[in-house]
Amino acid sequence: MSASTTGSDTVRTESAPAPVGAYPHARRVGNLLFLSGVGPRVPGSNAVPGNVMDAHGMLLSYDIEAQCRQVFANVRAVLEASGARWEDLVDVTVFLTHMARDFATYNKLYAEAFAGVDACRTTVGITSLPTPIAIELKCVAALPSPSQP
Repeated sequence: MSASTTGSDTVRTESAPAPVGAYPHARRVGNLLFLSGVGPRVPGSNAVPGNVMDAHGMLLSYDIEAQCRQVFANVRAVLEASGARWEDLVDVTVFLTHMARDFATYNKLYAEAFAGVDACRTTVGITSLPTPIAIELKCVAALPSPSQP
């Protein structure tokens, strides 16, 4: 695990894509773990699976299935670096830039990835995200209290 902390409650990891701003991957407060927004960029690069760009760097098309699979993998990486498990998730907020086009595919993949996880979920349609991505997740996990093994 390649996680570092800037204090006992803040997590930064090279296993997930670098944040696009001045914030950590996650922060633990009591027995809650709050993940910063996680997108589908490939760790160690700014590549977004399934994106097709033109010669000027403008997005021509994207593959929501590839982005969903990558964003789920990135959330797992942050959870693991934080000492948490997928099953610890209790709340997931999902941002989609094209609800009408992408919801059915995302919803099917979400159901597969979250089978057996009883996390609450909110899905919000938005017009854009800070980088050329079509999906971002904001998650909260519940962990054993620090005094418990």
